[in-house]
This record gives sequence, C-alpha cells and structure tokens, in this order.
Amino acid sequence: MSVCIYQGGYDTVRKSGVGKALEHQAAALKSAGLPLVEEIPPAGPEAKACVVHLNTVLPGAPLAAARAHARGCKVVYYGHSTMEDFRNSFCGSNLLAPLFKRWLIFCYRQGDVVITPSVYSRRILMGYKIGRPIYTLSNGIDTDFFKPDPVRGARFRERYGLAEGQKCVISVGHWMVRKGLPDFVELARRMPQVRFIWFGQTDAPLLTEEIRTAMEAAPGNVLFAGFVGADELCDAYCGADVFAFLSHEETEGIVVLEALACGIPTLVRDIPVYDNWLEDGKSVYKASSLEEFASKLRDMLDGHLPSLREGGMAVAEARSLRQIGQALCRIYASGGFLDAAKMSPEEARAQRKPARSRA
Repeated sequence: MSVCIYQGGYDTVRKSGVGKALEHQAAALKSAGLPLVEEIPPAGPEAKACVVHLNTVLPGAPLAAARAHARGCKVVYYGHSTMEDFRNSFCGSNLLAPLFKRWLIFCYRQGDVVITPSVYSRRILMGYKIGRPIYTLSNGIDTDFFKPDPVRGARFRERYGLAEGQKCVISVGHWMVRKGLPDFVELARRMPQVRFIWFGQTDAPLLTEEIRTAMEAAPGNVLFAGFVGADELCDAYCGADVFAFLSHEETEGIVVLEALACGIPTLVRDIPVYDNWLEDGKSVYKASSLEEFASKLRDMLDGHLPSLREGGMAVAEARSLRQIGQALCRIYASGGFLDAAKMSPEEARAQRKPARSRA
C-alpha cells in the first residue's frame, strides 16, 4: 500500500500549521514503512492500493478527492480547520465564517474518513453532521529535531542581542486577534524589563484594524521578528525563558508541541482544546484573563513556579512522528484501507495494536 500526500496549494499554506502538518505526515508515514508517491496513481491496481491525504480546503482539494475516487483510491481528509478557528483571523473573516463552515462540510464529505487533531475539534466536526467516520490524531512533532539544545539557545540569544540574565518571552503565529497578539503586546507593556519577541506574520491586506492598532502602539520591548525557518525557531524555543501562546481558539497548536519538545516553560490560554492532554501545573501553565497571564508569567520568569520541563517533554514524546505513523496504520486498518496480503511487516505490527483514534 502507498500514500499520496496531495501537494496542491502547498505554497499557500507552507508557513502555517497546515504546511507543517503535511511535512509531519510524510515523515510519520516513512517511519511506519509506508511508501509515498508524488501523484495520484492512474486507475488500476496501484490506485486501489493507494490512500490520498488531503490537508487544505482550497478549491483544488475537493477536485483532487473526486479524481482519487474515480481512480479507485481511498481518501483521508484532514480536518485542520473549523468555522470557530476561522473567526477573528483575517479582515472579513467573521462575516465569511458561516459560508466557510458550509464549504468545510462540503470538503470534508469528500473523504472516506476525516482525521482531526484533537478531541475538541472532533467534537466540533461531529456537530457539522459530515456523515463520515472522524478520528482524533495529533499532527505530531519531530522530537528528533525539536529538543533541548544549549548551543541553539546561545545562538538565539546572541542573534537577538540578549544580555546574560535578560528575560525573554516568545510567541509564534500569524498576526491575528485569535492568536492573542493584542494581549501579548499588553503583557509586554506591563513588563518593560522583559524582552518580548513574536515570530510569524500575516500579509498586510489581511490585517484587522485591531491588530494594526496593537502593533503600532507596541512598546519598545516588543519585536515582531516575522516569519523564520524551523532552525531559527528551534533556536528561539531553546534560548527564550517562556513560550506564551495566548491563542483564543485552536484545533491543536503545533507550535505548542514544538515548544514542549524543546523543554521551554509554556503558558497557554485555558481553552477547551487543551482540556484532555495539557494539564495545568503538570505540563504547562494556563491562564484565562490578562491579569492571570501577567501574574503567572511573572512567577515563571522569577522562578517562583517549577518549569514543568519533564512533563511537557513527555507530552511531546507521546506525539512523536514515530507514534503518529503507527497510529495512522491503525486508522487505515479500521477504515478497511489495508490489504493484509500487501502489508509491510511494519504495517502488520501496527494493525495488531488496538486502534485508539476514534473517540
């Protein structure tokens, strides 16, 4: 059996979590011994033994699903997006949200199964009445790449001119209200002695007025570093003092997994997506209000709270790409995609393990 990870629209999503998810799927499948093919095979035996992964809801994706089905392939559609996490994102997103939900339902119905990264997002998609089996499976994290490294940390601090003992808080994401950028700026205003750096960016025409205002009024201890590659981002996770992810809505949050894998103390908003896998005081710290964020962040920076490094790294390791590859094989087996006669030894071993993906 082979897998085709559909690449249409990859350049559009490359800098987002969806782009990272595509890359993670390829690595996870390789670790499970499943061969990857670049194109949807033509109709015939090869197509019937091929699973096609779709990750975007761009117009080409449902067309690719139709082509895959016509040739005899099975289709796995990844539910990375919901109407709920589309709101408060870009200029006009709230107005378009109901139409976007209808489009999501149409797209996800093109899959034989749907995979979404959290119990929370599965609950939302179940409410959409898609009519397809929906599995929960993390997007995973490359724990061989994202891991503690003092050399990387020192490189980050030198690159950004951080003096010895200078505290630094980072966050990662598009410039959006949903991602919590205004609160990040306000935290920096309340802690002028701390350096705050935001990695990631959004094209100027898509920015909301609230984001423009927040960024223009940001104090001097805030740096908007823009989009950086994985190497520089890993340096930042290894060298900063706290990762503060203030997002109001997520389907999982790949950057949270990256931070935890690197062992950086992590502070997140107390939202439902984290309920069943991130425990406050065990793997991360959680806050609900700006005042609570400020209080916990000060205590984390001053060393009044334990770092939770080991608990966070354990969460990331449980979602390593090796684990995700094996779980994908179990989902294929549950969906009837695997032909026992054509399984590799790795696939067969994965199928014998109980599938825990459907909630």
